[in-house]
Formats: sequence, structure tokens, C-alpha cells
Amino acid sequence: MKAKLVLEDGTTFWGNSFGATGEVFGEVVFNTCMTGYEEILTDPSYKGQIVTMTYPLVGNYGFNEIDRESHKPHVNGFIVKEICDAPSNWRCKILPEDYFKKHNIVGIKDIDTRRLTKHIRRYGSMYGVISTECYDTEALLSRIKEKASIKTNLVEEVSTPEMYHLQGKGKKIAVMDFGIKRNILRILHQLDCNLYVYPYIASAEELLKINPDGILLSNGPGDPEDLQESVENIKKLLGKKPIMGICLGHQLLGLALGGKTYKLKFGHHGGNHPVKDFTTGRVYITSQNHNYALQHDFCKDAVITHVNVNDNTVEGFRHKFLPVISVQYHPEAAPGPQDSSYIFNDFMKMIEVNSNA
Repeated sequence: MKAKLVLEDGTTFWGNSFGATGEVFGEVVFNTCMTGYEEILTDPSYKGQIVTMTYPLVGNYGFNEIDRESHKPHVNGFIVKEICDAPSNWRCKILPEDYFKKHNIVGIKDIDTRRLTKHIRRYGSMYGVISTECYDTEALLSRIKEKASIKTNLVEEVSTPEMYHLQGKGKKIAVMDFGIKRNILRILHQLDCNLYVYPYIASAEELLKINPDGILLSNGPGDPEDLQESVENIKKLLGKKPIMGICLGHQLLGLALGGKTYKLKFGHHGGNHPVKDFTTGRVYITSQNHNYALQHDFCKDAVITHVNVNDNTVEGFRHKFLPVISVQYHPEAAPGPQDSSYIFNDFMKMIEVNSNA
């Protein structure tokens, strides 16, 4: 079946449909990872987006239940050059076509993803639609305009609806779930942390009631400036307990410290972003997935510890006086494969120092 991709600026791509049929809207972004497509599909941070894979072949090792980053996929749609019909891997449990149909994901294949990526790089990420139902460009552009004008709380759609507990014998960590990836919880659990995971709207009082040793602010989708209630809650937590932020959590922490964020032209989505750690002088290859960044002068009492080598955006900071550390990239991901996971150990050390103070 034919499928059509239309961007809000009128650019069109014809291709073939795979997975579910229908019509899906979302912000069209590209991801530069060569592997990890199952983690990308199930990363809650991609809620509201149509993802283009720049690597030309997707699905060659199939799908399984182990590599998921949440309980289900969250992308609005998926764009590839070629989808593998006959994957070969001993861990494969379901074929790509069956996976996309099972989870009702509308996909388009056989398009020039290089041309699409170059277009987004030049003009920026933009709203778009994949349709197998309507091929009238003007009609689709009208629907894009209508859909793009609707403001939705993406974090509300991916955050846990109620608190849950992951038992551990070590430090008690209160986690604010803005769309957390499973591997963040997995790593903290491997460090024997006693985890209490809260909805994003949980109040500071709720988190402090359990007297946690530390607080983690997770990754998630959307514009951090839309989460003012969460920012106010984080302000109340500053100085009370050691805090670590990741991705969206990093941005929210910066806003709570008085900073501002801005939208990147086409975002950072992929597993090959070089980040320099000023504390060691080392450059790490990191995994990233975000459309917004903190301004450099966001807080006079914050020290920028990491920057993106490509565009000099803020990738990490610590506070001069408060027990606060934060990173924009995803330290739980593994492009290095484990280079940047040290930040979790730094969090544990900060908690230990604070408890002995």
C-alpha cells in the first residue's frame, strides 16, 4: 500500500506503508543511531514525534521483550529507508512487520531518508503527517495546521499514574517520573537503591515524606517550560536533598534555579554526540534525545561541567553550594558502551557526602 509523508512546509515524500494503516501526526525528527531501534521506539521521550532513522536498514535483528525502555512504544510514527523482512538473531521474538501492526504504529518505507534528514537539518524539525488514507497534499496540510495548534501535556501521557516501589537495600531514592526509561531504574537498582517512583505531579511534600537520601528527576518528552507546576515543586526540594537531573529533568532543574531554555533547530537525537567533561578533560560519546537546551548563563551559582562538542550546548552542571548535579545526555544508554554511566556513581558519592555532613 502507498503511503505519503507531508511536512508542514509542503514538502512531500511518497513511499510504501508498513505496520498499521491510517494517519498519524507529529513533529518529524531524525535519529542517527545505527542500532537500538527498539529502545528508540519505546523511549517515552519520543511521545508526540514521528521518528526518521538515518541508518538505511532497520529491523535486521527483529524485536524482543528485553530491549524495551518502557511497557510499550511511544512514537507517533516511524520512517525508514528499508525495513528488514527476515531478521536473523537468536533473541528475536517477533518480526518487524508484526511488531508494528501489534502496536498500531504507522510506518512509511522506501523513501529517501537522506533527503529528508538534510531537509530537517536545513529548515529545522517540523510538524508532519504520514497517511495511507488521504493523498491530497492541501487537505493534509490543513490537518497538520489543525493538529499542530492543539496543545497537549505529553508528560502526563507517559508518567506513572501512581507511585510504585522497587525494593532495594541501599540508598532510598525518590524518582520523579517525567517519562523515565527502564534502564535508569535498572542501573539504580543494580546499585542496590531503594526506589520510590512518583508521578510527575507529585508534590515536594509527598517526596520528602519518605525522607529519601536523594531525588532523581527523569527524562521525558516535550517543552520543559510547559511544566511550571513541576518547576515549583523542584524549587521546594533544592537544598533539602541531593538531586540529580537527566535530560528533561536536567532542563527542569535549570529552570528551578532561575534559568531559561530554548528550542534547538533540529534537536539532538542519536547515539554519537560528543560531550566534553570539563572536570576530567575527557570527551564521551553519548546518547541524546531532546529538542530543548538550557541557556549558558542560567544560574550564577551553577558551574557548567559538560558541553556538546558539536554546538557548545550545555550538557551538564553542578551547583557551587547545593548538592545538585545534572546531565542533558542519557548516561544510562550505552553507545560507549558504558563510558558515561559514571554519573550515577557521582550521584551516590554526593548522597554519601551529604549524609555525613
